[in-house]
Amino acid sequence: MIRYAKPTTVDEALALLGEDRWRILAGGTDFYPAQGAKPFRDNILDINALAELRGIAEADDHWRIGARTTWTDIVRHPLPVAFDALKSAAREVGSVQIQNVASVAGNLCNASPAADGVPGLLALDADVELRSAKAVRHLPLGEFILGNRRTALQPDEMVAAIRVPKRSAIGTSAFVKLGARRYLVISIAMAAARLVVEGGVIADAAIAVGSCSAVARRLAGVEAVLRGQPVTSALADRVLSAPIDELSPIADVRGSAEYRQDAAREIVARAVRAAIGHGEGKVAA
Repeated sequence: MIRYAKPTTVDEALALLGEDRWRILAGGTDFYPAQGAKPFRDNILDINALAELRGIAEADDHWRIGARTTWTDIVRHPLPVAFDALKSAAREVGSVQIQNVASVAGNLCNASPAADGVPGLLALDADVELRSAKAVRHLPLGEFILGNRRTALQPDEMVAAIRVPKRSAIGTSAFVKLGARRYLVISIAMAAARLVVEGGVIADAAIAVGSCSAVARRLAGVEAVLRGQPVTSALADRVLSAPIDELSPIADVRGSAEYRQDAAREIVARAVRAAIGHGEGKVAA
């Protein structure tokens, strides 16, 4: 018999996860469309009564984003400018109505290559807090999302929070998304850039690209090229010629693999320009 449960405490939810297999229901914006008209075949664990999993808090060494925090919460919360790329991505998660209920953790657990929130969180060196009744563990976001629709989440675990270390919550950032139109679109490619500029020179750089591999990727080659470079008009040219070996784009109805590879270079350059105060954050193919 299929079970439905709506616990009111995290401990109650974790106890249930330890005794049976469940599908976790948060915002439901991916859950219900994926279900379609099919009858439910899985136990449903509704976590929408777990108030302690929603909200953003500042600790001594990190920012903590509760698993049920919505994208609207991200947009409205006063965060350092290093989070601007994530805020821009938050405004791209479907419509405003979707943003009002869709959770940050749900975006990660869905593990879509085109998940808008992932590049911005990667550029912030975010990790994922996983809790079971027995233990708490933290995984870098790049180790949590394993592939298309695959994560490292164990059957007895739930995502409790996403954490951003304060050492990475510095600098300025920008997000650029390429789609077939400007609004309500799945991306062809997207990029987040976070730059730390000191004395007119890039002291550190974090660049991430989504929709161009099975999982979003940090671009170590581009980051290495940017570090130590003066902030000049030639910066974009350096980005365009930098090695990008981490991407493995596919061809689909939204674009060819070759187009995605070329587009990724261009939108990374645009994200870098925007992060230092120039350029637009949204483009259409």
